[in-house]
Amino acid sequence: MARGEQHLGLGHIDDAQREFDAAIEILLTAPDDLRGDGRVKREFDRLVARISVAEAAAFGAGDGFAEKPAEPASIDELLAATEFLTPTPPPELERRVEADLAETTHDLAITLTPQVLKYVDLFTGKLRGWFGESLQRGSQYMPMIQSVFRAEGLPLDLAYVPIVESAFKPSALSRAKAKGVWQFMQGTARENGLRHDWFVDERADPDKATAAAARYLQTLQGMFDGDWLLALASYNGGPGRIQRAIKRARTDDFWALAKRKRLLPRETREYVPMILAAIIIARNPAEYGFDVTPEERQPSDVVLVPSPVDLRRVAEWTGTSIDEVQALNPELRRWTTPPQDDAYPVKVPPGRGELLRMRLEEATPEELASLQWHTVKRGETLAAVARRYRVSRTDLAQANRLSTRARLASGQQLLIPRAPSLSASSSLAATQRADAASSAEASVRLEPAELTRITYRVRRGDTLSGIARRYQTTVSDLKTWNRLRGTRITAGDRLVIYVPADAASELQ
Repeated sequence: MARGEQHLGLGHIDDAQREFDAAIEILLTAPDDLRGDGRVKREFDRLVARISVAEAAAFGAGDGFAEKPAEPASIDELLAATEFLTPTPPPELERRVEADLAETTHDLAITLTPQVLKYVDLFTGKLRGWFGESLQRGSQYMPMIQSVFRAEGLPLDLAYVPIVESAFKPSALSRAKAKGVWQFMQGTARENGLRHDWFVDERADPDKATAAAARYLQTLQGMFDGDWLLALASYNGGPGRIQRAIKRARTDDFWALAKRKRLLPRETREYVPMILAAIIIARNPAEYGFDVTPEERQPSDVVLVPSPVDLRRVAEWTGTSIDEVQALNPELRRWTTPPQDDAYPVKVPPGRGELLRMRLEEATPEELASLQWHTVKRGETLAAVARRYRVSRTDLAQANRLSTRARLASGQQLLIPRAPSLSASSSLAATQRADAASSAEASVRLEPAELTRITYRVRRGDTLSGIARRYQTTVSDLKTWNRLRGTRITAGDRLVIYVPADAASELQ
């Protein structure tokens, strides 16, 4: 059972199934005197119910349509940390930075204003740990970013903008819904050639987003006659806002604009000094006590997948984990490659590409991604189809690249954004096990209880072990159902719990 749950955690569906079947077989082949023992019967019932729930939760979480969780964007966290700015940084820091600027070559004109110095102090003081982690994480992307910027004739200093934007996290998502290493908003991403739909969000692809960022930065500097401070301000606040501020103030000097609080929002006023401070430190980290060991970016093989495939299958067939496959393909929003006319390129660890190609050639349609389609009937609307399949109209529209107000044509094929056949396979497996139990030993009959999903809101003082005892389950199951890696929970969190239907009302 434990090995089966371990395989589920890696996303290895078939291996988990085999381990679960083996656990059931051990109990079915127990000696006669043990099979009649009530304790064995109860253990058998508990084991099958636990397996069924684990499978259902795993399939539900990775049904091809659950979106991967995002991480907070550093820009939001940095704005919250401005309360830690020192009113007057130590004089020795100012002298050190001035000396560094005199000796280090920069391709941006950097003015050491009091606000820039305050952020140098913050990044080398209270936020030293965060800044060091950002530099280390970014080292794997820096050769790629600098290569793109060099080819586009952009200042290489701009390669460090993601420190402030995202701390170089591809899955970073801001409160304003900007995403990726370069924190693109959806509209700006599309304008600069990035794909964004229900299945794919190329803002999370560091390579494609970097190419888009280079194009966008070139556009901005052209709009502001090569003034990179205004270009950076507009990268954060939007070019229209900066142009209006210049017109009202009758000056195109960023520092003069920043002094007038009503002209620019606080985030934009702080953003440029943050960027300049990050550049100062990142161009000469040793001077400020940072020891950065350059990391090599993980290489990969690229395989063209001709039809939608479940990423868990990719993980299992290549002998890796679902987490690693997702990390190599961060632009995939779901647990499946998208349905499209041409093949989709999937990255896998080096040396594993041929394994995936071989398995794809041998695979049956059922082993790939389980997609459900609906043929539109005359007079049907998007809302009616959504109600029929109990899915969100917005999800239904986005999965089919339609407007939520789109009119449907008779005979039109719609992809339904859920995969009931996967969940059904879990139920079928439980039923088959129950039948096997009945035929193996009548005294060990299995009548698995119907399970009900409930949502529990974590209260202050709660622990996973305490919640598990209350709902008569295990910490392992709670972690599986909620995709938790550790045991830390916070008041206000919502946990999914599966309980017997007949006990649900008492336990809620």
